[in-house]
Amino acid sequence: MKGLDDELLDYGTQMTKRHPRSQPTWTDVKAKLADLDRANLMGLVQDLYAAHKDNQTFLHTRFGLGEDVLKPYKETLERWLWPDVLRNQDISVAKAKQAISSYRKAVGEPAGLAELMVSYCESAAGFSNNIGYQDEGYFDALVHMFEQALKVTCQLPAGDRDALIARMDRGAHPAIILDMA
Repeated sequence: MKGLDDELLDYGTQMTKRHPRSQPTWTDVKAKLADLDRANLMGLVQDLYAAHKDNQTFLHTRFGLGEDVLKPYKETLERWLWPDVLRNQDISVAKAKQAISSYRKAVGEPAGLAELMVSYCESAAGFSNNIGYQDEGYFDALVHMFEQALKVTCQLPAGDRDALIARMDRGAHPAIILDMA
C-alpha cells in the first residue's frame, strides 16, 4: 500500500512528464485549467499575481484597478527611452515597445494605446534632443512609432484626438523633422 509521500511523488512525476510533443501548448494548459475548481483557480491566479510584477500590472490593467493603469507602462517607456546617462543606464527600444505590447494584450483600449504611443514619441524625441542622441535605429523606431501613433490617434473622438496630435506636434514632430534634414 502506498503512503502519502509515495502518492505525492507519483503526482509530481506525472506533472513533470512531457508529452511526446516538444512543448506544451495552450490547449494542454486549457485542459488542465478546466479540471480546476473555483478555489484552485483563484489560488493559481493568486500565485501568478505574486510571482511577477508584470502579472500584477496585467491584472490591474485588465480589471481597471488603480488610479492610473497607464502609469507602469509610461514608467517603463521613460526608463528605456530616456535612461539616466549619469547612472550608465542602457537604452532599449525593444523593452519600450514591449510595454506598449503588454498594454495591448491586457486591455488594448484605443485611447490608452494612443496615449502610450504618444508618450513613447515624447520620451524618445525628448531624450534625443536633450542628450543629442543620434542613433539611426533609435530614430527609425521613433518615426515608425510616430506613424503608428497617428493611425491610432486619428481613430479617436475629436477631443481626445486633437489633444494627442497637439502633443505630438509639440514633442516628437520637430525631432523627426530634424532627423530627416
